[in-house]
Amino acid sequence: MLQNNANLKSTINNLWNTFWSGGISNPLTAIEQITYLLFMKRLDDMEAKREKDAEFTGDSYTSRFEGTYVPYVDEALYLFKDKDDYPKYVKDLDAAKAKVEELKKPRPKAELRWSFFKSMAPAEKMLEHVRFNVFPFIKNLNGGTSPFTKHMANAVFIIEKPLLLVEAIKQIELIFLEIEKDAMEGGHAFQDIQGDVYEMLLSEIATAGKNGQFRTPRHIIKLVADLVEPKLGKRIADPACGTGGFLLGAYQYLLSDLVRQKDPSKLIKDNDGFERGTLSAVLTEDVKQILEDSFFGYDIDITMVRLGLMNLMMHGIDNPHIDYKDTLSKTYNEDAQYDIVMANPPFTGSIDKGDINENLKLQTTKTELLFVERIVTMLKMGGVAAIIVPQGVLFGAGKAFTQLRKKLVEEAQLNAVITMPSGVFKPYAGVNTSILILTKGGITENTWFYEMKSDGYELNDRRAEKYKEGGIRDFGDLQDIIVKYRGRNPKIDTDRTAQCFFVPRKEIEDKNYDLSMSKYQEQVFEEIEYKEPALIFEELENLEKTILSELKTLKDMIA
Repeated sequence: MLQNNANLKSTINNLWNTFWSGGISNPLTAIEQITYLLFMKRLDDMEAKREKDAEFTGDSYTSRFEGTYVPYVDEALYLFKDKDDYPKYVKDLDAAKAKVEELKKPRPKAELRWSFFKSMAPAEKMLEHVRFNVFPFIKNLNGGTSPFTKHMANAVFIIEKPLLLVEAIKQIELIFLEIEKDAMEGGHAFQDIQGDVYEMLLSEIATAGKNGQFRTPRHIIKLVADLVEPKLGKRIADPACGTGGFLLGAYQYLLSDLVRQKDPSKLIKDNDGFERGTLSAVLTEDVKQILEDSFFGYDIDITMVRLGLMNLMMHGIDNPHIDYKDTLSKTYNEDAQYDIVMANPPFTGSIDKGDINENLKLQTTKTELLFVERIVTMLKMGGVAAIIVPQGVLFGAGKAFTQLRKKLVEEAQLNAVITMPSGVFKPYAGVNTSILILTKGGITENTWFYEMKSDGYELNDRRAEKYKEGGIRDFGDLQDIIVKYRGRNPKIDTDRTAQCFFVPRKEIEDKNYDLSMSKYQEQVFEEIEYKEPALIFEELENLEKTILSELKTLKDMIA
């Protein structure tokens, strides 16, 4: 599997080190610049494949690299003696202007392809071409009205050192060579692996955002997707999407489910025990069109919006719907629009009272509470949500905390509360979290509780994979949660000493809508039998006699 590819991990680390040593040390800035380059490479590869497929089938296809572009020309090189001597014009100004006009003539867009400029020399010429020709082309890729073009408008290519660009391109080429090798030897779909590489790069963002935002581990995203089981054609959203991890989790689940229906033999188990299918086997044009209109994400960080857009595009979604928007504010008005919402909204922070959307009724400015209410309002009747919340939401004594829990129990069907151990979000944070699963418009009669004790990784800053004896991968409770959740039965799952059980609504109401599992769990104390004191003293006396006897024997041997 990709996660165990030492060569690939080493190359990715080298790429990061290249940027750090090149003066771009902020992780978010570095990943944004790396993403631009990866996107240039991936775009060229995808277009080449589509051109080849069209040629093979005889279909017509117009590449994004068809046509011409007007190249950038540094006029100072021709109209002035040198860049630092602007007042002194060259002797033959007319000839210089003619030269500039000649250089500005339209050129083939094929020159904007990665395969063209990756070997361009000298390095200064390559940097100028990528910065002033290729990057503007990328920014306007999907036309002036697309979300991608809109949010790329203020994007800046900040690589200024020619050698940094040359080395970065070299490392990216090595990454893709390793991907191709892994795909051939491991039998994995290239697109799957390429997406995984990008996720590995994103995992290097090891610092939480200003508002308590941090990346959700991929295995937790996969768990959530398996629990809500999205179906093709359903509208899926994330109101605080970051880099688009939950949207991709739903996307990959959908594709694997299509493989399951078409040919289950092509499913494989990934490194966390989840079934994955070969994506190319089911990505027909009809399916692709449905998927294009299935995923919707929003975020208030423009950098995250750009990363999310490119993340989805590099996974095969050409026109993703990710927008820069505060879903808690008055500017957002998309209630009852979505079939599924999957989210890990910010755990801390607050919003100005005057900015809060009037459809949000909780009397609070705490974002961790408002986002849960927002998610419920986003759902259509019968829609399903899976939300990661800090444990404090489950038992907080404040009025707004209680109001929210009451709303979840009385105005929806609260299907499950899955508690997770505190190390799940390390190294970002050690906060205790839970997953809430609910259906809008249902009736809560019983709620299923599950205590996750292990997620298959060490619960420390290393977060290394866990293995059983014999080198067998330990998935922790991930797969057990899915099996137990799908087979849950309130008439059977009543043992309060077990790892999972149901709690009736009436009992939750009586406990002020407290949703912490410990409130309902029965502790089992193992009875320990101690020996009588007299017997203990007798054993100690016998032990003392034995020690003295052995000491005497040793002394006799020395003498």
